[in-house]
Amino acid sequence: MEKPPPYFNRQRDDLLTALAISVDTPNRQRVTLAGIHHLTAITADAPGNHGFYTRVLGLRLVKKSVNQDDVSAYHLFYADGEATPGTDLTFFDWPVPPERRGTRSVVRTGLRVADEASLHWWAQHLASLGRVASPVVERDGRLNLDFEDPEGQRLTLVVEGPGGPAHPWAKSPVPAAHQIRGLGPLTLSIPTLAPTHEILTRVLGLSPVRTYAEGALTTHVYSMGAGGPAAELHLRVEPNLPPARAGAGGVHHLALRTTRADYDAWVDRLAIHGIPSSGPVDRYYFRSLYFREPNGILFEIATDEPGFTADEPLATLGERLALPPFLEPRRREIEAGLKPLLPADGNSEVAGAEL
Repeated sequence: MEKPPPYFNRQRDDLLTALAISVDTPNRQRVTLAGIHHLTAITADAPGNHGFYTRVLGLRLVKKSVNQDDVSAYHLFYADGEATPGTDLTFFDWPVPPERRGTRSVVRTGLRVADEASLHWWAQHLASLGRVASPVVERDGRLNLDFEDPEGQRLTLVVEGPGGPAHPWAKSPVPAAHQIRGLGPLTLSIPTLAPTHEILTRVLGLSPVRTYAEGALTTHVYSMGAGGPAAELHLRVEPNLPPARAGAGGVHHLALRTTRADYDAWVDRLAIHGIPSSGPVDRYYFRSLYFREPNGILFEIATDEPGFTADEPLATLGERLALPPFLEPRRREIEAGLKPLLPADGNSEVAGAEL
């Protein structure tokens, strides 16, 4: 998988110290985050993952690429019909054991749907395919349907309500009215609130907007941009859990949305606050900036531009193996090392067909 650089091994105390001595910079460019950009998780079964997310959840495979640091592994990108920022759920294909669940991790990924009728359609759809889902519940004032993918990735369908943008995919097996609209909210488990609160509010500019209880647990909601589930992080404080161990069915990192115009200002802002980061990283489809918050969860700030049509037309996104220019000379070698995937119609790829 794409490995974070060595600075991510610094102790959390170093980050807390950096925050304690950092200074506000009111004369510098004010930048804000618009919402969730994408979430990247881990699969140990790329063909099965592709089948579930395209044929069961009805998402569009908008980019079939490889891990830029390990070209033997796919990097699969699923999104809405137009590959809109904020709808993108991606997976590293990595041969690892299952995640050991715990704190210091993203523990649930919200997937937005239009209304209560859609939620009930999904309950029937999942049941008809033998997928176990929890009963519909109200959480934080919204209706939710919790379920897991075949590797244990924890997912929740969340009613977004009227007025949210929707870009359905014409070839999806899910009716347009019920298709997943995008990501959000994301739920993070942390052992203590204060250090993550400092990063979210003082550095990233999120606002604490409310709390809600689930049994004995309290979840703190932070909002950015225009608000709503597409722009919320939910922090669940769980001091008695052991740390999670990364693996299949777990989340690798979350990414928040910025623009190309504001990207350099975010690089400067992290540096001014003394927060170790990757520095600028060009992922070809967007520019990235990685850092860990003090409880150990990997964050990315990613640009909306240029997007997934940088190297493919919108109409044929995801139909061939896409490689960034620096990997294109190795195409034949890379293709030979990848497993075939099932296309969305469920028919096996024929020998010799382009991956």
